[in-house]
Amino acid sequence: MTEILETPKLVTVFGGSGFVGRNVVQALARRGYRVRVAVRRPDLAGHVQPLGNVGQIQPVQANLRVRWSVDRAVEGADHVINLVGILHQSGRQTFNAVQDFGARAVAEAARAAGARLTHMSALGADPRSRSIYARTKAAGERAVLETVPDAVITRPSIIFGPEDGFFNRFANMARYSPFLPLIGGGETLFQPVFVGDVAEMIARSVDGTVDGGRIYELGGPDVSTFRELMEEMLEVIGRKRMLVSVPWFAAEIQGMLLGMLPNPPLTRDQVTLLRSNNVVSDAAVDEGRTLEGIGIQAQSTNVILPGYLWSYRPAGQFTRRNEA
Repeated sequence: MTEILETPKLVTVFGGSGFVGRNVVQALARRGYRVRVAVRRPDLAGHVQPLGNVGQIQPVQANLRVRWSVDRAVEGADHVINLVGILHQSGRQTFNAVQDFGARAVAEAARAAGARLTHMSALGADPRSRSIYARTKAAGERAVLETVPDAVITRPSIIFGPEDGFFNRFANMARYSPFLPLIGGGETLFQPVFVGDVAEMIARSVDGTVDGGRIYELGGPDVSTFRELMEEMLEVIGRKRMLVSVPWFAAEIQGMLLGMLPNPPLTRDQVTLLRSNNVVSDAAVDEGRTLEGIGIQAQSTNVILPGYLWSYRPAGQFTRRNEA
């Protein structure tokens, strides 16, 4: 009797060429899924194809602001993942267009295709927030759950790992600057989460082992102030730098001025976000809506950072801290 082989599940990943996306695509490919990576510029997404077997990963063009392209990218998919988000607005790429309208467009396309949906939001999403970023993240969550009630929503804290835009950014700054700024004194609390753990959680949602219709808050095992994170980073890269407190009013002025640049290092909206702690809530812990709640043991910064920040050490000090 001839055995009939089942075709692997097809997963469309919006934003699959980004930092988190590459890790999600790799986690899916390892499980044997077929992956359709939906991005605005597929010609620049060739680096995702080596993450799987030949033909397993296919970049396709899609723009969340163009509904027909979203529908086309989702057509035939069994599961849809939306990882798209922006930290600052630029031209037509506004918070509303990407994080509210875009989230609804993906959800509606997934519903029409009969596909399950996983949506990545962010800790701090709040319809009452003074931050436009946080308000539109909350609006996106609402749109997703209104459209696909059994969707899985994730809210990660700062995500770290090789090629991240957080620790790498400040480690690179420490190469040239004698000081690092601490907005508001650096007392804001964060719960950094490893990108591999976020990718594993999202992959499990595709496996069907994560309950839908819930918002999961993703944080690592440690809660630290921004100051403590900078101190840890400086220890890893073997550099001593002054940590200079920047008052809130001065940071807002900086954010307003720097926000006018094409790719701003700081915006006024980001300063507003920093006024609130970025940690997993007690309710999420109690209700099992965390990494630990679904059986993932989160990895800490002190284990992971030395593995990719060692290259920022001064010349002649390239021994990795965890190998010294």
